[in-house]
Amino acid sequence: MELKNKPHLKGTKSLFKNKFLERLTRTHISVPLILFSIISTVLIIYGLRNFHISAVNTVPIFFGGFFAFTLVEYLMHRFLFHLTPTTKKREKFAYTVHGVHHDYPKDRDRLAMPIPLSMTLSVLFFFFFKLIMGNFVYAFLPGFFMGYSAYLWVHYMVHAFQPPKNFWKFLWVHHGIHHYKDPDSAFGVSSILWDVVFGTMPKK
Repeated sequence: MELKNKPHLKGTKSLFKNKFLERLTRTHISVPLILFSIISTVLIIYGLRNFHISAVNTVPIFFGGFFAFTLVEYLMHRFLFHLTPTTKKREKFAYTVHGVHHDYPKDRDRLAMPIPLSMTLSVLFFFFFKLIMGNFVYAFLPGFFMGYSAYLWVHYMVHAFQPPKNFWKFLWVHHGIHHYKDPDSAFGVSSILWDVVFGTMPKK
């Protein structure tokens, strides 16, 4: 998806003529933050009450899930959201899932994944991690979801607010470089770790 030197537009853009489909592409940031916080809490409580996990192993496994999300976030952003448009269908897909965000970076309704899609992926992630790690999923997946929530908040903060005068400013600048200077670098949003590891840090 070619994003270099493209103008950044104000306002928003319709992706579908169908009003129902168009509405599904828009998500208020508070909805996924609240929803995933509730789901994560329920999963941990269920796991503890049914002795699937213990208070001792919940904390490190939770943070393991949080850490794992930072890698998934990076890989999806770099290789899926910035998919090379070799066909018209791929170009349409890339624009719908991410290109429109680069064109309209201040559109606050498109800073989070649509809820039906995020819920579907959540169910798939549950069964995938359950297959791999068994009952530890009740601690790992909440951490994974909270990693996603942290990503959402940082992403929203970068696009909706003025640059903060604290330690968050570094992430604000990092993601700003990805949007306004070099879309082929700075793929990490909630963390720069994987940009350092994979050599995609922006040039100074």
